[in-house]
Amino acid sequence: MNIREIAKMAGVSPAAVSRYLNNGYISREKSDAIKKVIDETGYMPSHQAQTLRTGKTKLIGVIIPRINSDSISSVVAGVSEVLTAEGYQLILANTDNDADKEIDYLETFKQTNVDGIIHLGTIKSAKHKKAFKAVTTPLVVLGQESESASCIFHDDYGASFSLTDYVLSKNHKHIAYIGVTEKDIAVGYMRKQGFLDAMEKAGLHVPKNMLYQGNFRMDNGYSNAEKILKDHPDVDAIICATDTIALGAIKYLNEHHISIPDQVGVAGFGDSKTSSVLSPSLTTVHFYYKECGIEGAKLLLERIQNENSSARPSQAIKLDYRIIENQSI
Repeated sequence: MNIREIAKMAGVSPAAVSRYLNNGYISREKSDAIKKVIDETGYMPSHQAQTLRTGKTKLIGVIIPRINSDSISSVVAGVSEVLTAEGYQLILANTDNDADKEIDYLETFKQTNVDGIIHLGTIKSAKHKKAFKAVTTPLVVLGQESESASCIFHDDYGASFSLTDYVLSKNHKHIAYIGVTEKDIAVGYMRKQGFLDAMEKAGLHVPKNMLYQGNFRMDNGYSNAEKILKDHPDVDAIICATDTIALGAIKYLNEHHISIPDQVGVAGFGDSKTSSVLSPSLTTVHFYYKECGIEGAKLLLERIQNENSSARPSQAIKLDYRIIENQSI
């Protein structure tokens, strides 16, 4: 099947079929006739031909740091909801938290001629900044504030300050913190700094040996909770940089019959699916992850559809948060 045969069967001109396939103006009568023929024949327009004709691949490259993450899944769901409705297909590139792979995938997508790139940011480095500036394809960074590309990010500092303030309001004073690498500015640095500043405002000094660090997995929370209780038996709360880390801490406390929150309270970030079904349910921070994906996709479409998108100034949008008050504090 080709456009001429579709046109003949529908009783319209080939130009009308072309306009229909490319979302151009066409009368309702002709549109219905063409749709009927396409539905009956199962005709699929050639992707290669459309690319040659329009210069667009209708492909979007999405770089993600890990697959098994509730937050990442929610962001991608938001991105997909907007872009698939506009006829785009997503190519997911998983880096497994390898910063060098992020740079490699940016280069790969440049060579693949995708129409746009969404990068779920983790580590910010001079390499990233240079790579972002070298990308001529419309690019939006999600989850990290960026000076080199349009971005949508969360108020990680404000959320951490507020969560710490909430934990303090529940009469917890000896609070330890389990974080991740500070190369991840949002999760590693901003959340830790929000914690420290809230403690300082309350007149409570946090010694360096009350600050722990590890990976993004449960074992970070489990092993560091063990260290905390051995090094600081007077600790009455642990704030974790993510819900996954907090889950590990709760697992350790439950296994060792340490009452939560009576003896030690626990709080996290992310409002993950598991946070409400834990025992006890986890006090956490809700970030608007799906909304981040939706707004990021809209921002990317805006840049794709604007002929001078590469010359337009970068935009930065910070999203809000809310504290989920559960039983673990």
